[in-house]
Amino acid sequence: MSLSLNETRVIGCLLEKESTTPDQYPLSLNALTNACNQKSNREPVLSLAESEVKATLDALLKERLVSEDTGARVSKYRHRFCNTEFGSLQLTDQERGIVCVLFLRGAQTPGELRGRTGRLAEFADVREVEGVLQQMVERGLVVQLPREAGKRESRYAHLFSGEVNIVNQADLVADDKARIRELEHEVMILRAEVERLNRELGW
Repeated sequence: MSLSLNETRVIGCLLEKESTTPDQYPLSLNALTNACNQKSNREPVLSLAESEVKATLDALLKERLVSEDTGARVSKYRHRFCNTEFGSLQLTDQERGIVCVLFLRGAQTPGELRGRTGRLAEFADVREVEGVLQQMVERGLVVQLPREAGKRESRYAHLFSGEVNIVNQADLVADDKARIRELEHEVMILRAEVERLNRELGW
């Protein structure tokens, strides 16, 4: 899969609401749009129009990742992303919870995932989260990102939107040092030029 941001947001919302508000699932277009644009538990916060959500749903319908219930007065939508008879992707409750939160909030540490999957799955401790993540890495579902400077835990990102551009922290530091050297060199040249002008003007 190579899902766009809007597609992961729609699927993530359907996964979330299926677990947290099953009596309101499947979701109408209006309810799904509101879920996509929630200001809490979302990163980044989006402001999608209903037409944008509908266009995203149409694309997912073609990929058979979403189905539409048309029997009621208002069409409602449910995911076919995982754990259905229509696809091969089978996830445990813990894996499903992790994917859902990664879809809705981007890359996160095991500690963050444990705290944010509370209504979706149960984890005894962070170590159990790390164990599930390692299994998901081996299955090619998520990737561990290089640990950021000053952070105790590495973050994990999902791979349903294609390969993640992993920037090595050491490379970032090297780039910063190179830029600093360039700036110091430019300052040195400017100072020499100022001194030359001062001498010419007799200041």
